[in-house]
Amino acid sequence: MKDFLPICKADMEKRGWEQCDFVYVIGDAYVDHTSFGPAIISRVLESHGYKVGIISQPDWKEEKSITVLGTPRLGFLVSGGNMDTMVNHYTVAKKRRQNDAYTPGGEIGKRPDRATIVYSNLIRKVYKQMPIIIGGIEASLRRLGHYDYWSDKVKRSILLDSQADLISYGMGEKSIVEIADALNSGLDVKDITFINGTVYKTNSLESVYDALELPSFPEILADKKTFAQSFYTQYCNTDPFSGKRLVEKYADNEYVVQNPPAKPLTQAEMDRIYALPYMRNYHPSYEEKGGIPIIQELKFSLVSNRGCFGGCSFCALTFHQGRIIQTRSHESILEEAKAFQWDPDFKGYINDVGGPTANFRAPACKKQLTKGVCPNKQCLFPKPCPNMEVDHSDYLKLLRKLRELPKVKKVFIRSGIRFDYLMADKDDTFFKELCEHHISGQLKVAPEHVCDAVLSMMGKPENSVYEAFIKKYKQTNAKLGKEQYVVPYLMSSHPGSTIKEAVKLAEYLRDLGYMPEQVQDFYPTPSTISTCMYYTGLDPRTMKEVYTPKSPHEKAMQRALIQYRNPKNYDLVLEALKLAGREDLIGYEKRCLIRPKDGKGGYGGPSHGGGNNSRYGQGKAAGKNGKSGNSKAGTYSKSATGSKKAEAPRKKKTIRNVHKKK
Repeated sequence: MKDFLPICKADMEKRGWEQCDFVYVIGDAYVDHTSFGPAIISRVLESHGYKVGIISQPDWKEEKSITVLGTPRLGFLVSGGNMDTMVNHYTVAKKRRQNDAYTPGGEIGKRPDRATIVYSNLIRKVYKQMPIIIGGIEASLRRLGHYDYWSDKVKRSILLDSQADLISYGMGEKSIVEIADALNSGLDVKDITFINGTVYKTNSLESVYDALELPSFPEILADKKTFAQSFYTQYCNTDPFSGKRLVEKYADNEYVVQNPPAKPLTQAEMDRIYALPYMRNYHPSYEEKGGIPIIQELKFSLVSNRGCFGGCSFCALTFHQGRIIQTRSHESILEEAKAFQWDPDFKGYINDVGGPTANFRAPACKKQLTKGVCPNKQCLFPKPCPNMEVDHSDYLKLLRKLRELPKVKKVFIRSGIRFDYLMADKDDTFFKELCEHHISGQLKVAPEHVCDAVLSMMGKPENSVYEAFIKKYKQTNAKLGKEQYVVPYLMSSHPGSTIKEAVKLAEYLRDLGYMPEQVQDFYPTPSTISTCMYYTGLDPRTMKEVYTPKSPHEKAMQRALIQYRNPKNYDLVLEALKLAGREDLIGYEKRCLIRPKDGKGGYGGPSHGGGNNSRYGQGKAAGKNGKSGNSKAGTYSKSATGSKKAEAPRKKKTIRNVHKKK
């Protein structure tokens, strides 16, 4: 029967079930769609004959909320949700967010902070001996000792704090089936120590073989240099072909063991997973509260790939999905797209065709398919690897097929284009068709910064590559007779960025005549190179010291410089310019960022106008364009146990002058 999985006893009775094999406790609302990890994991288990029930957003203060489906036969599965709950709840300034796009009606507060830990402890309190397997982005990125930004402490493996038995890390489809089969065969959960893509705890290393022992938890707790060394060892062992088994000691009789990552899915395996009978919508019980906000963007989006060899320092994809690209076949994607036409909400627009990076449709080189990725080298950074095969032809063929489908008016690409990979392609066909068919007037790309010193810390290409891309983009659109623009995503306060680099970024925006509505302040989420830099002050790749903006006041200054035209930011911008020794940017000339105070202590306004924001030259209120915000961490991707690449909502407002005035 094609229906939502049971959420109550009545649903179980409808299916003729007396007992679930697994009860899946999740921090999001229940959405049975391929962009939601719990939906994929539960449907994969169902396809292997297991009965899975869903408890969504239980009341963590009430024990009965965890018993609504009764005692499962094999165990509980737990996921905090598609987003890390701390990122979901708090801005980078650690202020509480006002809404939750994964909850009915966008209501905040329907899940606890650190939901994976809280739910698992609640289950353990009620079901003393029941196996608990945790997964999802929250568990995956905290599988070993890690720095926690919100408490400003190094925390233990989430396996210990949650009292769970196993972590299924990464994408999870292969490991969860192996775990289920092992439990179903009668194996005790404590004896399930052999499955790739899992983490377990043990009181002895006698049966642990071929393992690499990391510094102990007390050692990384005591010394930041040791922490950085341990982190980089983990980073270099995230590949399913070359990754070693890792051991982290907590006490003489307490160890956490991370098995090597699970092998990537073949195209046939991915096709099978995405062909399972998803309802492709949120559970109807949420209708009276207005549904689930996030579904509007995801419902008519298509996942075409997984993994990313881009290697951005601030991105956790290396730890979660890995660097090897995995793809669905054209037939699989087209079949899903054809089903859109029968949905009454479909207006002819496919919102996205992509994944972590839209224009990656194959591994960076053939070697990766058998030997994995290079542990100490990146494919695109600092320069494209000579072995990298740059080819957009397969993606181009897919997009052309989608454009030809009945009732499809437009196929957009919104996952993000890796512009340095695009520039490495000697064939301009995809570039032309991207501009001609797949942009809605604005293309969002992520140069992140303009200073090469900061970009090198970010793992991003030199600014000259971005400038070359912008030039080519404008030329291509001019030939097509189109007026389309680039909206750059920029980041403040990343490790390596001093006030001087922040001023240079402000000058760049001045020359564009553009002020972003929202500023992406660097968010130190677990298990990224950038977060390691933030905590230790060291680049784990080189062990060299890195300047890191950490004080809230300095971070506020760097953020304010990006929005220097907002009158509310005047005092911060003034202070920053003086601190950087750039008083030359305070005045009435066109090149100046702000005017001096008017002698009465009042705000003198920006020294010039430009483009859409010219009214700021008159010193008028910023209004909506002056709104400052903090984006959610952009580190995650569409995944079985993770999320769609998460960004703060950015208003879809035409910015007429972005990259027009150069």
